[in-house]
Amino acid sequence: MAAGSNLSLRFCSMLMAFHFALSASFQLNDPDWYFWFPLYAIACVVNLVNGVKTEKKRRKMAKFAVWLGMFLFIKVIIEDFIDGIAGFWSFDVRERVVREKIGSGLVIGSMFMQLESSTHPTHPSSNQQRTQVANLGMPILVGISHSLSLFFFVFQHGEIKF
Repeated sequence: MAAGSNLSLRFCSMLMAFHFALSASFQLNDPDWYFWFPLYAIACVVNLVNGVKTEKKRRKMAKFAVWLGMFLFIKVIIEDFIDGIAGFWSFDVRERVVREKIGSGLVIGSMFMQLESSTHPTHPSSNQQRTQVANLGMPILVGISHSLSLFFFVFQHGEIKF
């Protein structure tokens, strides 16, 4: 892996860690905080320790966060479908289910990139391809997450629905 791409991945991981730490702090006044706080806290820690020698623990935490994120993503989709709140493709961030759907999707994507960047297969070309996915995917994920946050806080002037 090139040094510049490794630096880019670490910088993007720090930005995502900041994003997840902020999201975890917002969950403390949520009625189902006990689901979402651990998800964002684990995602924050995994992104913070990117590059540290505790690969096994980091991979286990990332896998747990992926499964928890998928569980919560499915939970939110089912809740949205049953209650008919916003629809699957809705980006109306005033709705709680849309914010939770986006948040769990960002955690799943970030943890997938962390797992891809720490995988060491036996075939060198496969390793280079996996690293390339993480090195290109993480900046895209950072751009999406921070753009959505900026849009929500700057341009969304409606009431937030819980």
